[in-house]
Amino acid sequence: MSFGLSRGKTLDTTGFGLDQSDLPPFENGRVDPRDFFDHPEYRLEIEIGSGKGTFLVKQAPLHIDVNYLGIEKTAEFYRYAADRMRRRSLDNVRILRADANEFIQFWCADTVAAVVHLYFSDPWPKKRHHKRRVIHDRSLQEFHRILVPAGEIRLVTDHSELWAWYEDHADRNAHLFERRNFDRPESADEGEIVGTNFERKYRREGRPFYAMTLVKLRDAGPEAL
Repeated sequence: MSFGLSRGKTLDTTGFGLDQSDLPPFENGRVDPRDFFDHPEYRLEIEIGSGKGTFLVKQAPLHIDVNYLGIEKTAEFYRYAADRMRRRSLDNVRILRADANEFIQFWCADTVAAVVHLYFSDPWPKKRHHKRRVIHDRSLQEFHRILVPAGEIRLVTDHSELWAWYEDHADRNAHLFERRNFDRPESADEGEIVGTNFERKYRREGRPFYAMTLVKLRDAGPEAL
């Protein structure tokens, strides 16, 4: 039982939550996250840093033939989000408690995801913490590996320095991804870009928002990586 987000209520992740510690050792080979779902044949989209699961709660019911895997590292948010999906019977959503970069690099199979959503990721503003950011040259290579042809990375942030970081990495990896304008998801309310809790909080504070989509180009050979 958690007395934080749950206000003392028991959070039940049964059937909707998975833990990185329950995955087979990565030495045993990669896993296909589509197999986490009742319909592995459906298109898969991954959200990194799902928080309370607000984006997934709004988006998943609009596309019941799409599987959504939310990856959340913080245990309390993971439990809250997974319980939220269970209470709403969102059978096309699973929440994985894991370090997203570790899961994608060491466990995730190739060519499985149509979209990677990364919204309002922690900017880790101190230089010594930049290595903790989700977007790096290596992670972009890994995203390229797990995405299907023409798959997308959708990025939104309110942090100007992190936005500059995204732009720099997009430019440096233009052989892997084409940069395009960001299209709002159908689940976003009027005036919203995505509609996450962080977006709503930051909008009240008057912060600016920045967004882009990176579209996977044809498979790059080893020399390009």
